[in-house]
Amino acid sequence: MNINLEYYKIFYYVGKFKNITLAAGELSLSQPAVSQAVKNLEKSLGSTLFIRTSKGVRLTDEGEVLYSFVKRGYESILLGEKKLQEMQGFGKGEIRIGASDMTLQFYLLSYLERFHEAYPGIRVKVTNAPTPETLHNLQDGQIDFGVVSTPFEKNAHLTVWPVKEIEDIFVAGSNFSYLKGMELEYKELEKLPIMCLEGDTSTRRYVEQYLREENVYLHPEFELATSEMLVQFAERNLGVASVVKDFAEEKIEEHKIFQLQFKKKIPERQFCVVTDQRVPLSSAAEQLLRILNCSK
Repeated sequence: MNINLEYYKIFYYVGKFKNITLAAGELSLSQPAVSQAVKNLEKSLGSTLFIRTSKGVRLTDEGEVLYSFVKRGYESILLGEKKLQEMQGFGKGEIRIGASDMTLQFYLLSYLERFHEAYPGIRVKVTNAPTPETLHNLQDGQIDFGVVSTPFEKNAHLTVWPVKEIEDIFVAGSNFSYLKGMELEYKELEKLPIMCLEGDTSTRRYVEQYLREENVYLHPEFELATSEMLVQFAERNLGVASVVKDFAEEKIEEHKIFQLQFKKKIPERQFCVVTDQRVPLSSAAEQLLRILNCSK
Protein backbone atom coordinates (compact mmCIF):
# COMPACT_ATOMS: atom_id res chain seq x y z
CA MET A 1 0.00 0.00 0.00
CA ASN A 2 1.62 3.22 -1.21
CA ILE A 3 0.04 6.14 0.66
CA ASN A 4 1.35 9.71 0.61
CA LEU A 5 2.93 10.28 4.04
CA GLU A 6 1.68 13.88 3.93
CA TYR A 7 -1.81 12.45 4.40
CA TYR A 8 -0.75 10.93 7.71
CA LYS A 9 0.70 14.26 8.84
CA ILE A 10 -2.62 15.97 8.09
CA PHE A 11 -4.51 13.09 9.74
CA TYR A 12 -2.37 13.58 12.87
CA TYR A 13 -3.24 17.27 13.22
CA VAL A 14 -6.94 16.78 12.50
CA GLY A 15 -6.99 13.99 15.11
CA LYS A 16 -5.05 16.16 17.55
CA PHE A 17 -7.27 19.25 17.28
CA LYS A 18 -10.53 17.44 16.49
CA ASN A 19 -11.14 20.33 14.13
CA ILE A 20 -10.34 20.74 10.42
CA THR A 21 -10.12 24.54 10.64
CA LEU A 22 -7.54 24.44 13.48
CA ALA A 23 -5.56 21.72 11.70
CA ALA A 24 -5.54 23.76 8.50
CA GLY A 25 -4.24 26.78 10.42
CA GLU A 26 -1.47 24.74 12.04
CA LEU A 27 -0.43 23.30 8.68
CA SER A 28 -0.82 26.58 6.76
CA LEU A 29 -3.22 24.84 4.36
CA SER A 30 -6.74 25.63 3.19
CA GLN A 31 -9.66 23.84 4.82
CA PRO A 32 -10.67 22.20 1.51
CA ALA A 33 -7.13 20.86 1.08
CA VAL A 34 -7.19 19.31 4.55
CA SER A 35 -10.64 17.81 4.00
CA GLN A 36 -9.57 16.36 0.65
CA ALA A 37 -6.44 14.83 2.16
CA VAL A 38 -8.53 13.10 4.84
CA LYS A 39 -10.91 11.77 2.18
CA ASN A 40 -8.01 10.49 0.10
CA LEU A 41 -6.55 8.68 3.14
CA GLU A 42 -9.93 7.16 4.01
CA LYS A 43 -10.35 5.99 0.41
CA SER A 44 -6.87 4.44 0.33
CA LEU A 45 -7.45 2.62 3.63
CA GLY A 46 -11.07 1.71 2.93
CA SER A 47 -12.17 3.02 6.32
CA THR A 48 -14.01 6.02 7.73
CA LEU A 49 -11.64 7.79 10.12
CA PHE A 50 -13.69 10.81 11.29
CA ILE A 51 -17.32 11.63 12.03
CA ARG A 52 -18.39 15.27 11.79
CA THR A 53 -19.89 16.83 14.94
CA SER A 54 -21.32 20.25 15.78
CA LYS A 55 -17.95 21.27 17.24
CA GLY A 56 -15.73 19.72 14.58
CA VAL A 57 -14.87 16.05 14.11
CA ARG A 58 -14.23 12.98 16.25
CA LEU A 59 -12.32 9.82 15.50
CA THR A 60 -14.15 6.60 14.67
CA ASP A 61 -13.07 3.38 16.34
CA GLU A 62 -10.89 2.61 13.32
CA GLY A 63 -9.59 6.18 13.40
CA GLU A 64 -8.68 5.87 17.10
CA VAL A 65 -6.63 2.74 16.41
CA LEU A 66 -4.80 4.36 13.50
CA TYR A 67 -4.29 7.63 15.37
CA SER A 68 -2.63 5.85 18.33
CA PHE A 69 0.10 4.60 15.98
CA VAL A 70 0.40 7.70 13.81
CA LYS A 71 0.63 9.90 16.92
CA ARG A 72 3.45 7.81 18.33
CA GLY A 73 5.37 7.80 15.04
CA TYR A 74 4.89 11.44 14.11
CA GLU A 75 5.72 12.74 17.58
CA SER A 76 8.88 10.60 17.53
CA ILE A 77 9.85 12.35 14.31
CA LEU A 78 9.19 15.75 15.92
CA LEU A 79 11.28 14.74 18.93
CA GLY A 80 14.09 13.64 16.62
CA GLU A 81 14.01 17.00 14.86
CA LYS A 82 14.12 18.77 18.22
CA LYS A 83 17.12 16.70 19.37
CA LEU A 84 18.91 17.44 16.10
CA GLN A 85 18.27 21.17 16.52
CA GLU A 86 19.57 20.97 20.09
CA MET A 87 22.74 19.29 18.84
CA GLN A 88 23.17 21.92 16.14
CA GLY A 89 22.63 24.59 18.76
CA PHE A 90 25.02 22.86 21.20
CA GLY A 91 22.27 21.98 23.65
CA LYS A 92 22.92 18.22 23.39
CA GLY A 93 25.33 15.86 21.71
CA GLU A 94 28.67 14.12 22.17
CA ILE A 95 32.27 14.84 21.23
CA ARG A 96 34.80 12.01 21.07
CA ILE A 97 38.44 13.02 21.58
CA GLY A 98 41.64 11.01 21.62
CA ALA A 99 44.47 12.30 23.83
CA SER A 100 47.45 11.05 25.80
CA ASP A 101 47.98 11.82 29.50
CA MET A 102 50.48 14.48 28.47
CA THR A 103 48.38 16.29 25.85
CA LEU A 104 45.32 16.12 28.08
CA GLN A 105 47.03 17.49 31.18
CA PHE A 106 49.22 20.16 29.63
CA TYR A 107 47.02 21.39 26.81
CA LEU A 108 43.48 20.10 26.42
CA LEU A 109 42.12 20.10 29.97
CA SER A 110 41.84 23.88 30.40
CA TYR A 111 39.95 24.17 27.09
CA LEU A 112 37.58 21.36 28.08
CA GLU A 113 36.78 23.23 31.30
CA ARG A 114 35.87 26.34 29.30
CA PHE A 115 33.83 24.34 26.79
CA HIS A 116 31.89 22.53 29.52
CA GLU A 117 31.02 25.82 31.21
CA ALA A 118 29.69 27.21 27.92
CA TYR A 119 27.93 24.02 26.72
CA PRO A 120 27.08 21.85 29.76
CA GLY A 121 24.68 19.69 27.72
CA ILE A 122 27.43 18.38 25.45
CA ARG A 123 28.92 15.08 26.57
CA VAL A 124 32.70 14.86 26.05
CA LYS A 125 34.26 11.40 25.85
CA VAL A 126 38.07 11.29 26.00
CA THR A 127 39.85 8.11 24.90
CA ASN A 128 43.20 8.07 26.69
CA ALA A 129 45.93 6.57 24.50
CA PRO A 130 49.42 7.33 23.16
CA THR A 131 49.83 9.06 19.81
CA PRO A 132 50.01 5.95 17.55
CA GLU A 133 46.80 4.50 19.01
CA THR A 134 45.05 7.89 18.88
CA LEU A 135 45.85 8.21 15.17
CA HIS A 136 44.58 4.69 14.56
CA ASN A 137 41.33 5.49 16.40
CA LEU A 138 40.94 8.66 14.33
CA GLN A 139 41.39 6.86 11.02
CA ASP A 140 38.86 4.22 12.13
CA GLY A 141 36.31 6.94 12.90
CA GLN A 142 36.20 6.09 16.61
CA ILE A 143 37.02 9.68 17.62
CA ASP A 144 36.21 13.10 16.14
CA PHE A 145 39.72 14.46 16.54
CA GLY A 146 42.93 13.76 18.40
CA VAL A 147 45.51 15.74 20.35
CA VAL A 148 48.88 14.11 19.75
CA SER A 149 52.58 14.84 20.05
CA THR A 150 55.11 14.80 17.25
CA PRO A 151 56.70 12.92 15.66
CA PHE A 152 54.01 10.95 13.86
CA GLU A 153 53.41 9.82 10.31
CA LYS A 154 51.18 12.23 8.43
CA ASN A 155 49.00 11.04 5.57
CA ALA A 156 47.05 12.93 2.93
CA HIS A 157 43.78 12.66 4.87
CA LEU A 158 45.04 14.33 8.06
CA THR A 159 44.64 18.02 8.85
CA VAL A 160 47.21 19.06 11.46
CA TRP A 161 47.32 22.16 13.70
CA PRO A 162 50.47 22.62 15.84
CA VAL A 163 49.31 24.12 19.15
CA LYS A 164 52.13 23.94 21.74
CA GLU A 165 55.91 23.53 21.88
CA ILE A 166 57.29 20.86 24.23
CA GLU A 167 60.82 19.99 25.36
CA ASP A 168 62.32 16.59 26.20
CA ILE A 169 64.80 16.58 29.11
CA PHE A 170 66.56 14.22 31.53
CA VAL A 171 66.06 14.63 35.29
CA ALA A 172 67.55 13.03 38.40
CA GLY A 173 67.38 13.14 42.18
CA SER A 174 69.85 14.02 44.94
CA ASN A 175 72.01 10.88 44.56
CA PHE A 176 73.09 12.22 41.18
CA SER A 177 73.85 15.74 42.42
CA TYR A 178 77.48 15.32 41.32
CA LEU A 179 76.14 15.92 37.79
CA LYS A 180 74.66 19.32 38.70
CA GLY A 181 76.19 22.23 36.87
CA MET A 182 78.07 19.97 34.47
CA GLU A 183 77.69 20.35 30.72
CA LEU A 184 77.38 16.76 29.58
CA GLU A 185 77.73 14.83 26.38
CA TYR A 186 74.79 12.55 25.65
CA LYS A 187 77.26 9.65 25.56
CA GLU A 188 77.41 9.97 29.38
CA LEU A 189 73.85 8.62 29.53
CA GLU A 190 75.08 5.17 28.52
CA LYS A 191 76.86 4.95 31.89
CA LEU A 192 73.80 5.93 33.94
CA PRO A 193 70.69 3.98 35.04
CA ILE A 194 68.10 5.28 32.59
CA MET A 195 64.32 5.28 32.99
CA CYS A 196 61.83 5.95 30.19
CA LEU A 197 58.29 5.35 29.04
CA GLU A 198 57.36 1.82 28.08
CA GLY A 199 55.99 0.74 24.74
CA ASP A 200 55.48 2.53 21.45
CA THR A 201 55.05 6.20 22.31
CA SER A 202 55.97 9.25 20.24
CA THR A 203 58.01 10.57 23.20
CA ARG A 204 60.22 7.52 23.48
CA ARG A 205 60.62 7.19 19.72
CA TYR A 206 61.63 10.83 19.35
CA VAL A 207 64.26 10.82 22.10
CA GLU A 208 65.75 7.49 21.01
CA GLN A 209 65.89 8.61 17.37
CA TYR A 210 67.71 11.81 18.35
CA LEU A 211 70.20 9.93 20.52
CA ARG A 212 70.87 7.39 17.78
CA GLU A 213 71.85 10.31 15.56
CA GLU A 214 74.34 11.22 18.30
CA ASN A 215 75.56 7.60 18.29
CA VAL A 216 74.08 7.05 21.76
CA TYR A 217 72.14 3.86 22.56
CA LEU A 218 70.27 3.51 25.85
CA HIS A 219 69.29 0.33 27.69
CA PRO A 220 66.70 1.46 30.26
CA GLU A 221 66.65 -0.15 33.69
CA PHE A 222 63.05 0.95 34.24
CA GLU A 223 60.31 1.29 31.63
CA LEU A 224 57.24 2.88 33.18
CA ALA A 225 53.67 3.46 32.06
CA THR A 226 53.38 7.19 32.79
CA SER A 227 55.56 10.27 32.95
CA GLU A 228 54.29 11.00 36.48
CA MET A 229 55.77 7.67 37.59
CA LEU A 230 59.07 8.53 35.92
CA VAL A 231 59.26 11.77 37.89
CA GLN A 232 58.44 9.94 41.14
CA PHE A 233 61.10 7.31 40.45
CA ALA A 234 63.65 10.04 39.72
CA GLU A 235 62.80 11.78 43.00
CA ARG A 236 63.46 8.50 44.80
CA ASN A 237 66.88 8.21 43.13
CA LEU A 238 66.06 5.09 41.14
CA GLY A 239 67.68 6.49 38.01
CA VAL A 240 67.82 9.28 35.44
CA ALA A 241 64.45 9.81 33.77
CA SER A 242 63.64 10.89 30.24
CA VAL A 243 60.54 13.11 30.47
CA VAL A 244 58.80 16.02 28.84
CA LYS A 245 59.74 19.11 30.84
CA ASP A 246 56.13 20.04 31.72
CA PHE A 247 55.84 16.92 33.90
CA ALA A 248 59.00 17.71 35.87
CA GLU A 249 58.79 21.50 36.32
CA GLU A 250 57.00 21.45 39.69
CA LYS A 251 59.50 19.04 41.25
CA ILE A 252 62.40 20.99 39.72
CA GLU A 253 61.09 24.24 41.24
CA GLU A 254 60.79 22.46 44.61
CA HIS A 255 64.42 21.30 44.25
CA LYS A 256 63.40 17.67 44.63
CA ILE A 257 64.91 16.80 41.26
CA PHE A 258 67.12 18.68 38.82
CA GLN A 259 67.52 18.86 35.06
CA LEU A 260 70.71 17.51 33.53
CA GLN A 261 72.44 19.96 31.19
CA PHE A 262 73.93 18.91 27.87
CA LYS A 263 76.11 20.66 25.34
CA LYS A 264 73.31 20.28 22.79
CA LYS A 265 69.56 20.51 23.42
CA ILE A 266 67.14 17.96 22.05
CA PRO A 267 65.12 19.99 19.50
CA GLU A 268 61.66 20.95 20.70
CA ARG A 269 58.64 19.22 19.24
CA GLN A 270 54.92 19.92 19.29
CA PHE A 271 51.47 19.04 20.46
CA CYS A 272 49.13 18.93 17.47
CA VAL A 273 45.37 18.76 17.01
CA VAL A 274 44.56 16.38 14.16
CA THR A 275 41.38 15.64 12.22
CA ASP A 276 40.73 13.19 9.41
CA GLN A 277 38.98 14.62 6.36
CA ARG A 278 37.08 11.34 5.98
CA VAL A 279 35.50 11.66 9.46
CA PRO A 280 32.50 14.06 9.48
CA LEU A 281 32.41 16.41 12.46
CA SER A 282 29.33 17.31 14.51
CA SER A 283 28.52 20.97 15.09
CA ALA A 284 29.63 20.55 18.71
CA ALA A 285 33.02 19.13 17.68
CA GLU A 286 33.50 21.98 15.20
CA GLN A 287 32.70 24.49 17.94
CA LEU A 288 35.29 22.96 20.27
CA LEU A 289 37.86 23.10 17.46
CA ARG A 290 37.08 26.80 17.05
CA ILE A 291 37.75 27.30 20.76
CA LEU A 292 41.06 25.49 20.23
CA ASN A 293 41.76 27.90 17.32
CA CYS A 294 41.85 24.90 15.00
CA SER A 295 38.88 25.61 12.73
CA LYS A 296 39.29 25.64 8.98
